[in-house]
Amino acid sequence: MEKRKIYLDNSATTQTDEAVVKEMLPYFSDIYGNASSFHSFGREARTALDEARTKIASLLNASPEEIIFTGCGTESDNLAIFGILSAFGKKGHIITSKIEHHAVLHSCERLEKNGYEVTYVDTDKSGKVCAEDVIKAVKENTLLVTIMHANNEVGTIQPIEEIAAGLKIINKNRKDKIYFHTDAVQTAGKIKLDVEKLGADLLSIAAHKFHGPKGIGVLYVKKGTNISPIIFGGHHENGLRPGTENVAFAKAMAKALEIADADMQEHNKYVFRLREKLKKGILDTIPQVFINGSGENSVAGILNVSFTYIEGESLLLKLDMKGIAASTGSACASGSSDPSHVLTAMCVDPIAAQGAIRFSMSYKNTEEEIDYVLSVLPQLVDSLRAMSPVWQSKKND
Repeated sequence: MEKRKIYLDNSATTQTDEAVVKEMLPYFSDIYGNASSFHSFGREARTALDEARTKIASLLNASPEEIIFTGCGTESDNLAIFGILSAFGKKGHIITSKIEHHAVLHSCERLEKNGYEVTYVDTDKSGKVCAEDVIKAVKENTLLVTIMHANNEVGTIQPIEEIAAGLKIINKNRKDKIYFHTDAVQTAGKIKLDVEKLGADLLSIAAHKFHGPKGIGVLYVKKGTNISPIIFGGHHENGLRPGTENVAFAKAMAKALEIADADMQEHNKYVFRLREKLKKGILDTIPQVFINGSGENSVAGILNVSFTYIEGESLLLKLDMKGIAASTGSACASGSSDPSHVLTAMCVDPIAAQGAIRFSMSYKNTEEEIDYVLSVLPQLVDSLRAMSPVWQSKKND
């Protein structure tokens, strides 16, 4: 019997849509010129690159010159953070949150070692940052605020517009503007992104999170933003990202975002229904489980569940043996037994945090797949808890 293959790790990456693959294929073999070359091959590639940039700008309510192509979301975050601070030419203060993606947190930690001051703002128990806490953290030497649009582990949406409004008031009376960056990697394609409405100066997205290819991202840089490159070697991307442009992936990213934007409402309703079906099934059949994050104020496809008295990594392995792909917030890849930094910041009980699993769905998942997960998950949890002395003692009390 063929092994089932069910992919519930769409917050890590997504399957590239067939229409997106079709969109980029001609740029590998037919329209293959260097977009910076002056001959006809190059001009043809440049036209395609400009089309992709214009399409993405339109979908984000930005201008084409504000769209900078990068290699991924991590690079976009790094360019925003290091590029802004480099342009200031002096050290100062940064505000971020304790639940940011490591692309932001590790960047801030590196800057701390180099003499910058960093404030890591707390969240509430749902994983939401308080806009007032961010504004209160501003100092005379604050240079940059970077807060993600939605958390990648629990899906909680952050008050980006409120933070931007508060910073705008503060900036009226300052010599050095405080720049505001948001990592929107988890919301692109799931929430309508309007950079004018959000109010951020910089915004990062990555194509592979919304059924585009891996290896292409965008950093939106608002007109007038003082930012410097962090890699060097050419004039490309307004001088901010040197290197031969990836025309095929730029076209693919534009197509993926166009599809996601057009079908967003329909897809969100469907994915939300899958998430709620899975959540209800887990709560109805498995005792001592807890939902992490806010169901109302979150992206539709993320369900983070703590299964107490088991290790999340062990459950992941058992799920994988059943053909089910999910993820855990624990730092298993680094060999650490520490629980997720996100769940720790949310004050989730350490025992519960160790057993946390993130299921993340997309419109390519089916209700039948959710039914299958619910048919095997209770038994897997029971088998692991049977090996836990703590669970057995609790069960017998």
